[in-house]
Amino acid sequence: MRYEEIEHTADVGIRAYGRSLDELFANAAEGMFSLIADVGAVKPVDEIEVRLQADDLPTLFLRWLGELLYIHETQRFLFSAFEARVVGTSLEGRARGETIDKQRHELKLVIKAVTRHRLTVDPEKGVAEVIFDI
Repeated sequence: MRYEEIEHTADVGIRAYGRSLDELFANAAEGMFSLIADVGAVKPVDEIEVRLQADDLPTLFLRWLGELLYIHETQRFLFSAFEARVVGTSLEGRARGETIDKQRHELKLVIKAVTRHRLTVDPEKGVAEVIFDI
């Protein structure tokens, strides 16, 4: 299992899994977009690059998901394939997808923000949890 939805009173969250930090970050991004739309219907035809730095791992995780969400909102873009390379507290990532096509893409949730509430990134256990404001 790469990720699963977790219950939260007013919002929604995911628990992501990965054998490495790179896999953990990529699976979390896929998990977030699985809440927004059916990622299986999104063709990975266009690619964006993301380069980020932070003071710590949880903040880097937050920024990665936040950046992808920002691109989704401002460019009306859906992603379905993710690569992340995490070195220390720096990330170089790629996300592939396409512009939203209302004929093919059924949008599910509108995620307003990635939050710090209950945010955990545990590379030792290969698990991360994040709650989204909807």
